[in-house]
Amino acid sequence: MQKVESFKLDHTKVKAPYVRKCCVLDGTNGDKVTKFDLRFLQPNSEAFGTAAIHGLEHLLATYLRETLENIIDLSPMGCRTGFYLIMWGDVDPAQVKDGLEKALKMVLEVDVMPAATAVECGNYKDLSLFGAKEYAKDALEKGFSLNIYGE
Repeated sequence: MQKVESFKLDHTKVKAPYVRKCCVLDGTNGDKVTKFDLRFLQPNSEAFGTAAIHGLEHLLATYLRETLENIIDLSPMGCRTGFYLIMWGDVDPAQVKDGLEKALKMVLEVDVMPAATAVECGNYKDLSLFGAKEYAKDALEKGFSLNIYGE
């Protein structure tokens, strides 16, 4: 059995917050897809509350598309320490870091949670705009690194 890429990462050594380019996959038709680890919180010592990570997912799914092109998907990590971002092409991590920081600044300015109805979301009652903003503010204050070991 092949080990999942993110399971190969030593989560005891990384220093969040950071942007990590996990891999570039080559499709059968020559397409390239890049996967990023957008780590907000320190693994094994911090975790997002569910309403906050859900809210931040809604906000980043919206605002990252305004700051970056070629986004396929943004998904929260099951460990609740960050998000996976999937994009078309072989994308530079510095570009993603810049787009993420711009999107998080937009999050701090918003007054309404996007897609916060039963029609638009499968768990619309479990969203926190306040929590999402607090985590966005904290991550921006700490600053995202491109070096996952914080050196």
